[in-house]
Amino acid sequence: MQTVQNPESKLEELGLTLAPVRMAVGNYVSCVRTGSLLFTSGQGVDQYHGKLGRELTIEEGYLAAQQSMLNLLSVVKQELGELSRVKRVVKILGMVNCTEDFTATPQVMNGASDLLVQVFGEKGKHARSAVGMAQLPNNTAIEIEMILEIEE
Repeated sequence: MQTVQNPESKLEELGLTLAPVRMAVGNYVSCVRTGSLLFTSGQGVDQYHGKLGRELTIEEGYLAAQQSMLNLLSVVKQELGELSRVKRVVKILGMVNCTEDFTATPQVMNGASDLLVQVFGEKGKHARSAVGMAQLPNNTAIEIEMILEIEE
């Protein structure tokens, strides 16, 4: 019988670590729980700045989306104590800072989606929107927000 790994062990196996939660820079909180749903605020990245299609490649965008998702998982872990309380990833919204003619936002967002499936398996599969934006705060390459169903 195969043992199911917990999400934290899976992250470790992938060689990935969760960074400390980034402080909110306004009058909002990093996540809100209502019933069995957890809504996160958007998380950008500090490592990747500029526009996809000009300063950044699709590959760099993929890595930026992966890092943004790691930042979101840090928020979730802080809120829930452990990632194994995630019952299902419901939806993610990915906002990509890109040029007007950049059309590869889905490929960029695969960085976040692939990570969720690697970490959570089937319950990591989710609905998703991947949209291009004219600008994001601090010229970050990407910002993602997420909705999760959690175990009570």
